[in-house]
Amino acid sequence: MASDEPTNTTRRRYIASAGALAGSALLAGCQGGSDATTTTDTTTQATTDATTAGTTDASGPYSVSMAPVGEVEFEEPPTNVMVYSLLYADMAVAYGYGDAVNSLGFSTNAAGSLHAYYDQLDGVSFDQSGLTQLNQGGTGITVDKEVFYDLDSDLHLIDPALVVGFDGWDIDDVNTIGEDVAPWFGNVLSRRNTEPPAAYADSYEYYTLWEISEKVAQVFQAQERYDALAAIHDDLLSTIQSGLPPESERPTVASVIFIDGTFYPSKFNADGFAHAHTRPMQAPGAFTESDVSYQSAYDYETMLEVDPDVIINRYSYSYYDISSVRQSMEENAVGSRLSAVQNDRVYAGGNPLQGPVMNLFQLEMTAKQLYPEQFGEWPGYDGGPYPAIPEEEQLFDRDEVAAIMNGDL
Repeated sequence: MASDEPTNTTRRRYIASAGALAGSALLAGCQGGSDATTTTDTTTQATTDATTAGTTDASGPYSVSMAPVGEVEFEEPPTNVMVYSLLYADMAVAYGYGDAVNSLGFSTNAAGSLHAYYDQLDGVSFDQSGLTQLNQGGTGITVDKEVFYDLDSDLHLIDPALVVGFDGWDIDDVNTIGEDVAPWFGNVLSRRNTEPPAAYADSYEYYTLWEISEKVAQVFQAQERYDALAAIHDDLLSTIQSGLPPESERPTVASVIFIDGTFYPSKFNADGFAHAHTRPMQAPGAFTESDVSYQSAYDYETMLEVDPDVIINRYSYSYYDISSVRQSMEENAVGSRLSAVQNDRVYAGGNPLQGPVMNLFQLEMTAKQLYPEQFGEWPGYDGGPYPAIPEEEQLFDRDEVAAIMNGDL
């Protein structure tokens, strides 16, 4: 970095970022390959952390702790926040700080998921105009270090364990940005409970989506909003779990991304917040564990051998046109023989990088897609906003969620 970069004013709202959490007691199962999952129960520890992370007195300093960065102290909630992963933008909007977000990893397309859901919430929106797109493309993830100085954020709401893997980055770069500009605060490897890079092997911990959401609420001093949204989430989960049909009546589900005649499969019931909207459905995944990896790719013939009852195409609220996906399958001689195609059960899937508000919609959506007799017919989706559902058929109250997000508690 240039020697004349300021190092004093950039820390104007923060006292310190403590050293990373250390020790094997904080590990929740970091063993295995890039798609490794943990079976260790982190709920008790995470709940304890959430209630003892620091003060919640908005008139003075307070601290919040989350692996892998450890404890970060604040003088006040941040008002200029760098975000890479979509879930943190959703959290910022939920807690009244959507205007604080200055960036996204993929600002143009990724924000489409937020718009699709927020369209159903009166008075809620997210202005993506003017956001800096951090990832500049290439074969890997290319993010210019200078953009951190240009944006001069109060907080980097980004997992440093993700950043250390960007092209041209290492742990020294991450530490320098954290010291010269603003602290890091984020955890994204809990998406699939993947193994952290070596630099964070002793400080990483896995959290559920809602555990992460509570910690971010503490950052923004918005515990009441979190509590209100979490209560709606708990009620929604209770509704779904109490209404599930017998196991013998649950469809097999193929979670995929479909591109140019090729199906890229994903697990349906795995650990991690990527599956926070599918795992509660307790439906059998169509693929065996050994057949799903980042390198897996199925052609039509292989998919016909699996022949799932339901096909869910992920990211269909931001990146992929579900109408074109269905049409491609219907027009293919083999694809048209798939049971999901013949029975009109190829659905738009949600975004695995979901925040708490996205999660509410995606839980409702998946429940209706898989179990229409129990939770009401899914009205269908061909692009644009999340479909309007009659009030009596909604699984959660839109007005209540909108009121919380608008600060009317």
